[in-house]
Amino acid sequence: MTMSPQVPDHDGPPPVRFAFDRWTWKEIAHLLTNFPVAVAGFVYTVVMVAVGVGLAVTVVGLPLLALGLQGSRLLGRAERGRARGLLGLRIDEPSPMARVRREEGFFAWLWSSLKDPVGWRSVLYSFIRLPWGVVTFAVTLVSLFVLWPVLPYTARLLTNADRGMVRGLLSPSDELERRIAELESDRGVVVDTAAADLRRIERDLHDGAQARLVALAMGLGLAKEKLTDDPEAAARMVDEAHGEVKVALQELRDLARGIHPAVLTDRGLDAALSAIASRCTVPVTVDVDLPGRPAQAIEGIAYFTVSELLQNVSKHSGAQKASVDVWRSADRLMLQVTDNGRGGASMDGGTGMSGLAERLGAVDGLFVLESPAGGPTTVTAELPWRDRESEKAAADARTA
Repeated sequence: MTMSPQVPDHDGPPPVRFAFDRWTWKEIAHLLTNFPVAVAGFVYTVVMVAVGVGLAVTVVGLPLLALGLQGSRLLGRAERGRARGLLGLRIDEPSPMARVRREEGFFAWLWSSLKDPVGWRSVLYSFIRLPWGVVTFAVTLVSLFVLWPVLPYTARLLTNADRGMVRGLLSPSDELERRIAELESDRGVVVDTAAADLRRIERDLHDGAQARLVALAMGLGLAKEKLTDDPEAAARMVDEAHGEVKVALQELRDLARGIHPAVLTDRGLDAALSAIASRCTVPVTVDVDLPGRPAQAIEGIAYFTVSELLQNVSKHSGAQKASVDVWRSADRLMLQVTDNGRGGASMDGGTGMSGLAERLGAVDGLFVLESPAGGPTTVTAELPWRDRESEKAAADARTA
């Protein structure tokens, strides 16, 4: 979050003094603008709730209420900005609404919007603010002309109540709310990633092995027709078909390796990472130091993360050497890929780094990129460690 340069380093305003310094004038400005802001928020909220609830029996009432709650979120954001600028209140933005994927449909979006706690707290804030805005405006206006000597203390007293209301109603409610929103967003990332992988597999099958097998079947059909009339030509065609079968089998093996390589299933991360390192165009040293094998899903994510990072090393780094280190630290599986290339990699540089970060974040992992211009580039990734044995025992218990 970017803070205004005028906001103090501490949480809250400077101590009140018997003087009209810049913070006192900011507090006075906040109190005088409370009334028009409160009137605008109250009118919007009353109209929004009245129309939405009044038309709830029709098909447009609830959608209007849902849209109105999203508007209340924006009002809350504006009030947090006003409190930061005029009251020096350091306050985080609440979590965004959980993303609803298009395929989940209209009713999923409607339900997500109607149960949004941030929007409803903003509605409550707008209702409370009107009488408070009238009081603060009147007291501040009278103090400006009648009670001038005590105005700094009056302004501080009233704005402290404002700070309490903003903290209580417009700040993130608790860590659980934030975590739920993050997990809902992560679920969408996982589903979208799985759908993209399925489309990639379908495209590879259609354009690769399937097309080759169709051509092979046609070639064998022609060879069958020539078998009696021109045996030598038929033999040549069968020989060509044999070569096509080998190519098709290799394509299917490559595709299967892209889904989940057999070497990973049979021998674990050490052997699997050594295999992809041997295919890298840059010499790669691999050091895997694990006390056991992590859960199959975590192992697969670790494998494909390193695989994509080594592809980036081959394509973009211009490096002469690279290294892969894998180890366990407490309850985390740690990965680090380093190369001595030109550096300058970024999360939005078209190398898939942001996609990797999203995939790791979806399973409560972390992704850190360090790539200064001139190199070296170091990518550190963390994944939660789950033992394969405990995962298998839990699966057996569920099926028992």
